[in-house]
Amino acid sequence: MNRRTFLRGTLAAGTIGLAANAGLLAPRLLLADETRATAFESKSLDEALKAMGATPEESADISIDAPDVAANGATVRVKASTTLPDVSEISFLVETNPMPLASTFVLTQGVDPVAAVVLKFGKTSNVVVLVKSGDKVYSAKKEVKVTVGGCA
Repeated sequence: MNRRTFLRGTLAAGTIGLAANAGLLAPRLLLADETRATAFESKSLDEALKAMGATPEESADISIDAPDVAANGATVRVKASTTLPDVSEISFLVETNPMPLASTFVLTQGVDPVAAVVLKFGKTSNVVVLVKSGDKVYSAKKEVKVTVGGCA
């Protein structure tokens, strides 16, 4: 390595370090706001919906791909997709878990409205998928039977 390359690398690393310390590189989109934090800490499905400000309407336009029976509740793959227009969020909730809200995906315009996660189920439960389309929230649910629970 020559001196010039070393100096450029050191200058770049120093600049990035200063910018990060000043908060200029903070991943603000990844940080949950207070409303979402409250929703994730909710102890029931109704509490989570209330914290999210959601009064969902059931929709046949949401598809949930999840097993009917999960041998191990610790790893249950769930995929949701929708044909609803203007989707900005997809959330996954496990109805009977101690904290039902498991995940929320914030989608940018032009992204296919599809999300997949691996969820933990403490016992047999409905997985509820919420989709925010425009100013409305829609929902669909599917029961997943669990033979061995995955939540403590």
